[in-house]
Amino acid sequence: MKEVVVRFLSGLLYVTIILISLFTSREWYISTLFILAIITLNEFLRLVNLKGIWAYILLIISFYFVSYKEFNEIVILSLLAITILVNLVLFKDVLFFNKLSLFKKRRYFCILFYIITGFLFLSMIPFVGNIFEPKIVLGIFILAWTNDTFAYLVGKNFGKRKLMEKISPNKTVEGFIGGLLASVIASYFIFNYTYLHTKFIWLTLALLVSVIGTSGDLIQSKFKRLAGVKDSGKIMPGHGGVYDRLDSIIYTSPFIYLFLIVIDYVS
Repeated sequence: MKEVVVRFLSGLLYVTIILISLFTSREWYISTLFILAIITLNEFLRLVNLKGIWAYILLIISFYFVSYKEFNEIVILSLLAITILVNLVLFKDVLFFNKLSLFKKRRYFCILFYIITGFLFLSMIPFVGNIFEPKIVLGIFILAWTNDTFAYLVGKNFGKRKLMEKISPNKTVEGFIGGLLASVIASYFIFNYTYLHTKFIWLTLALLVSVIGTSGDLIQSKFKRLAGVKDSGKIMPGHGGVYDRLDSIIYTSPFIYLFLIVIDYVS
């Protein structure tokens, strides 16, 4: 019970910071993501045993161009294509636990086209349609939090069949289904609150957040297994590090961004 309370209070503080920045201004939102990106990048570099400031320089440059909208459409689409490709390769590697290519061959690609671009596309999601719309990000975070919370609760209390035991012993099929169903239900209430998109779009976002987000969790779990650690950090009691909390979001963000720009183009 104590673990659940600590986890809830820690998560509540994190949620509050995100929401305050999101509804204050676009500058506050991007600045908050930038700080979270620095912490996540630091945790990731420790996991893959890399040092140096070059990764932070790339992060700073990337956020500078995003903040001042200096990226043109071709650059954004190119980054999106490469990021999705790298993410799919990472997911493929999850299926083969003994492969060490994640560490030895693809660490540098992961830093740029998984961690950094994951945060970049998360920062660009509310600007799809050329206006700053914080409600879309709020909805996505609610879907992610709902999925994580109910996957944890259902898995902890009713989970029997392991999802991928070698990578994440605590994740269960029952937990995955519980999180998915809870996200689908949450998408209905988000639609009724925002009227920002259709029910179909919010339902699709719920599926993306749950299914692809779970893949992001497994990918991060594999990095931790290969590094021989339980958590990526200790900054968030009950959760571990910031990377532990945002792994599903940063992995899913390019897929969500792609979906939203296609919907915006079609409409």
